[in-house]
Amino acid sequence: MKIDRVAALVGKELREFRASPTAVLPVAILMIVSMLLPFIVLYAIPRLTGESLTSDRSLQQVVTAARTRLPGLASLGAEEATQSFFLQQFMLLFLIAPIVGAVSLAAYSVVGEKQGRTLEPLLATPMSTAELLVAKVVASFLPALAAEVIGVAGFFALVSAFGSRDLFHSLLTLRTAILLGIVGPFGALAALQATIAVSSRVNDPRSAQQIAILLVLPIVIMLVGQIAGAFFLTVPMLLAVAVVTAGMWVLLILLSVALFERETILTRWK
Repeated sequence: MKIDRVAALVGKELREFRASPTAVLPVAILMIVSMLLPFIVLYAIPRLTGESLTSDRSLQQVVTAARTRLPGLASLGAEEATQSFFLQQFMLLFLIAPIVGAVSLAAYSVVGEKQGRTLEPLLATPMSTAELLVAKVVASFLPALAAEVIGVAGFFALVSAFGSRDLFHSLLTLRTAILLGIVGPFGALAALQATIAVSSRVNDPRSAQQIAILLVLPIVIMLVGQIAGAFFLTVPMLLAVAVVTAGMWVLLILLSVALFERETILTRWK
């Protein structure tokens, strides 16, 4: 695989996205929702209802159990520990938003080339199938990654504005770094690669986007499971998830190359 060929196609795809800003609008909207939702739950709702989160006994039992499993909670008081617990769980939204938002870019990247009759000249170039598919995934991933970085920065800025210094520092842990810096990107790459693989076999971008539901579901289960206290994702568990997700991406690259069938895909689409 030649990096210069991949970089050239990535640049082409990004220029097309820049020419159509609405293409990245779903990513931006989902990231804004992910950034603001935790603070609506933690600050707006308690003020509207007049009830503190610490008044819920079942929730406090979960937070008490989490103190020994999640970093940063042990030294906090009851209210701040509850806030930190919820904020750590809501960080999983920053894994979901890039996947859901970016699959539309990835799905249209292949199907749109077919509909616009621009895929055939691309296939006539010396670029290999693997280079082509990886480049399209990376081109869809970079806008999502940029939106995630901005969203996470805004998230921590809001924590600093509304929370205490201890609450802010409780989120700056190795667990957070692995979750947002390793698991999130590899999860998005795997989802986008799966979307590209499916889009090479269908004629409708929406059909390819449905694959994202299968990859978002485990993240939703992790979010709900941790809030319910069924389990807590520790650093070793997140490292294991990162390794598995990275392996899935590599396998999906091989699968997408096998499914693409460069010589016959255009005639099948006609």
